[in-house]
Amino acid sequence: MENVILIVHLILALSLIVIVLMQRSEGGGLGIGGGGGGAMTGRSAATALGKATWILAIAFICTSIALTIIAARNDAGASVIDRLQDAPAPATEAPADLGTGDGLLPPTAGGGDAPLVPDAD
Repeated sequence: MENVILIVHLILALSLIVIVLMQRSEGGGLGIGGGGGGAMTGRSAATALGKATWILAIAFICTSIALTIIAARNDAGASVIDRLQDAPAPATEAPADLGTGDGLLPPTAGGGDAPLVPDAD
């Protein structure tokens, strides 16, 4: 159910972006576009895009609230820190013998535990 609501939520978000970008600029925003007459009138005429924007915005908010409620229900009631403390520690194994060449490092020059010293040519 959560996935279905999430997909609807994403479709609503994309639709809302498209609808807002399709609308005509009414001016006032950053001082660009449109005329200044819209700011002086009491209320502008409701267009189909304006109504669609309101409908998509209300649906977007409803799906946001629904996703929040679903996430709260799925929560185990414990914090993330509590879950980390209850988790078993990962098992660590001793590394393979690195001096014999079986490991990831190259074998030592003397075959023993002596460190490799670079030669100056």
